[in-house]
Amino acid sequence: MKKPSFLERLTGSVNLDDFDEVLEEDIAFADDDAVYEDDTQQDEGDWAGGEDEGDAQEGELPVDMYQTGDSIVIRALVAGVSPADLDIAITRDMVTIKGHREEDQEAPDDDYYHRELFWGAFSRTLLLPEEVLIDEAEAKEQHGLLEIRLPKVDKDRSTRLEVKSKAKGS
Repeated sequence: MKKPSFLERLTGSVNLDDFDEVLEEDIAFADDDAVYEDDTQQDEGDWAGGEDEGDAQEGELPVDMYQTGDSIVIRALVAGVSPADLDIAITRDMVTIKGHREEDQEAPDDDYYHRELFWGAFSRTLLLPEEVLIDEAEAKEQHGLLEIRLPKVDKDRSTRLEVKSKAKGS
């Protein structure tokens, strides 16, 4: 069975094809009182992002992307991330947003009733529907909402070019 996506883990949704595949497999269930190697419940490790030892899982950042008359706008919730810890790379047709959300754990794992927030590294790469002017791009963050504004390349714009001549004797 494939590893669930960040969104599937976040919402608890299940792909029905994967569910049928699981039903067809012979599964040996562990004892409810079983102690795992890392001394935590197996499903808690899934939420923490590390099923395998040392396997740091990267979450996928959910975004909204829309256009205005002259720009493409990308919005993402990055609450708990310092703007200095965000890495945004832009090309004419692609944007990549990377960051890391540090967990300030105030209680031991055993004292949590629910663990649904995503902590750790995240990234998202988006193919843009149109070319953009990367030198004029702007990014701002306010109250945990990142907004990237990418001006579109105006393909209808034209200009007249004057031909200069270096004639002898001038």
